[in-house]
Order: sequence, then structure tokens, then C-alpha cells
Amino acid sequence: MSALAVYVPRDSLVHRLPAGTKLVCLVVAAAATFALSRPWQVALALGVVALLYGAARVPWRTALDQVRPLGWFLGALAAFQVVVAGWERAVVVVGGMLGLVLLAALVSLTTRATAIVDVVVRSLRPLRRVGVDPERVGLLVALGIRSVAVIIELAREVRQAQLARGAGSSPLAFIVPLVLRTLRHADRLADALVARGVDD
Repeated sequence: MSALAVYVPRDSLVHRLPAGTKLVCLVVAAAATFALSRPWQVALALGVVALLYGAARVPWRTALDQVRPLGWFLGALAAFQVVVAGWERAVVVVGGMLGLVLLAALVSLTTRATAIVDVVVRSLRPLRRVGVDPERVGLLVALGIRSVAVIIELAREVRQAQLARGAGSSPLAFIVPLVLRTLRHADRLADALVARGVDD
């Protein structure tokens, strides 16, 4: 099983925080990343994230697993930023994105998916009068959380098959099979939902 964003049971202050509080803090942190403009600010932000992981008593291997699948993307983004904007901008952009991914993963690692879905459903109930179905949105959130781990696992399988065929450096040989497998997974998921009484 993938260790990506899978709840890690611990008795820590971060785990005991309400799911709604953690989601609000995540939104605030996402907005704060736009204010980062210097490498030292990024280093400070990443230091805070590291302290939060330590407070949550999440194993460092699990923390690394959260960003390892994005390594190639972050590397390519860093190279592009160095060329067009310089190394300082590259550190700010990639470091900010890295910190945000780690924070989002920490929310999932320290919060049960059911608690996250419950917060979303409760928050959207006032919108029921304008046609929003909170339960349906909650279902979409639950499926989205689960699908992240599924797609990462599909990417790992495609990468292994790519290496076995000797096409290790071909982006097309990776992207096309991944898209096809993801679409097939989506079709199977849709059929399962319809079979269980959820309309199409």
C-alpha cells in the first residue's frame, strides 16, 4: 500500500486539533506562500513544517514519501525557474510548493478522511437552499482523497513498466499509459457508483 497521505494514528497535539482548524490553517498557509519572496523566508517556512511533522510524530520516511512522487516535477520546475528568473526565484517557487505539499499531506496524515468529509459537509449545509448538495460534495472529496493514492500507485506501475521496456527517458511513454489507466480507473469507479444507486 502506498504511504502517500494515509492516516498515521498517533497521540499528538497535531492529531488532536479539529479537522476544521487544520483545513483553515492549510488555506491560510496556501495564501501565505504568495508572500514568500526570499530564500530565507522559504527556509523558515520549511523549518516550521519540519517542526510540525516532529510534533505530529510522523516518521521521516513517511514524510519523504509525500514528496518523492513529485521529485521529477519539482526538479523540472526548478531548472525552468533558474533559467528564466534565477536561482533565488527557483528556491522561492519550488520551496513554497514543497512546503505546501508537505502541509497538505500532514493534514491527511493526522486527520481521518471521514473527519475531513464531515467538515466539508457541515460547512456547505447553508448552501443547500441555493441548490448545493453537501453530501454529494462530501462524496466527491472522499473520492478525491482516495484517488490521489490510487493515481500515485498507477504512476509507479507505469514507471516500472517503462523501465522494463527500456523507455526510461521518454515522457510520452510515461504520460500516455498513465492517462489511459487513470481513465479506465475512473470508468470502473463510475460504474461502481451507479451500481450502488448513485446516479450518473
